[in-house]
Amino acid sequence: MSKPAIAPLVLVDRRVEPDVARTIACTGYEAGRAASSPDTVGEALRVASEWGPKLPRPGGGRTAALWSVLATVGSVDLTVARVVEPHVDALAILAEAGLDSAVAPAGATWGVYAAEGPGLRLTAAQMGSRWILDGPKPWCSLADRVTHALVTAWVDDTTRGLFAVDLRASGVRPSAREGEWVSHGLPDVTSGGLELTRVRAVPVGGPGWYLERPGLAWGGVGVAAVWFGAAVALARRVGRHVADRPADQVAQLHIGQLDLAISTARQAVAAAAAVADRTADRTPGRAADAAPGDEAPGLVAARARSIVAESVETVLRVADHAMGPGPLATEAEHAQRVSDLRLYVRQHHAERDVANLGQQVLAAAGSGSPW
Repeated sequence: MSKPAIAPLVLVDRRVEPDVARTIACTGYEAGRAASSPDTVGEALRVASEWGPKLPRPGGGRTAALWSVLATVGSVDLTVARVVEPHVDALAILAEAGLDSAVAPAGATWGVYAAEGPGLRLTAAQMGSRWILDGPKPWCSLADRVTHALVTAWVDDTTRGLFAVDLRASGVRPSAREGEWVSHGLPDVTSGGLELTRVRAVPVGGPGWYLERPGLAWGGVGVAAVWFGAAVALARRVGRHVADRPADQVAQLHIGQLDLAISTARQAVAAAAAVADRTADRTPGRAADAAPGDEAPGLVAARARSIVAESVETVLRVADHAMGPGPLATEAEHAQRVSDLRLYVRQHHAERDVANLGQQVLAAAGSGSPW
């Protein structure tokens, strides 16, 4: 199978390396669709390990270039993007902590596991110079495939720390607390629980650092950039559908709706990239830390992520309305992209995240009007 034609998605940084985007996006595309024993995840892990260290870091002056690459990968294959993005995020976190060379062995592949679950508590205890992790950790995507992970664990009753863990350690084993992975979306990116028993770990930053660090805000927008890329791919499919027949007023309405959704999301991600590069050493969520004329990084990031999520849901709805059941029933790539994106965008917590955004807006406004 020949490589797909890929148009790199450029935000505002025209220096984005199109060959990098194409290389990463095509990895696994051919393996997952042409090989007799497809292993898209394995190919994506290989390319993540190879290209991850070469990509820009968020807040390093070329954030738009990084997110353009992630968006391009998302526009081609969400399985590949879902593997590459957390690996790149983990490398950025380690670099931010100044530990990239200390805990990232050559060839390592990374996950980031920060989810919590009711009644589940992974604890971290310091024993001399060592830190030991014990307990369950839910929602650990690809824990059976990646070699290492950054994992949050409770260091006391109120504070979590971040720790680097070798998932090949003898005390790490899978747990079925979440149930069997049966998803039609991202079926190869399995997510389940882990049970850790006296597992040695390396602290990454001090207690509380993970949630207080400047880069936290931008990791979430990196995920949104992937969603944006997949939404562009769906919008392009609708555009081809409309081009194949005379465009009546309803078709024009659908194209207008898609243009509003895509352009709004693009602008939100590009604006967040600009703020990330201007406020790289500032703490998210604190208006006092913003540069003159800038809103707090956490507020900018939350807004961008919510805008992209709502734009994605608009694109999914309009694509269904514009094209009807045909592509969903007869085009494997389109049907899979829709299923993948519907699951992936649920990492956004919908109304809860928008309520959190409103809380930040009101806090920044103080006693005055936010607008």
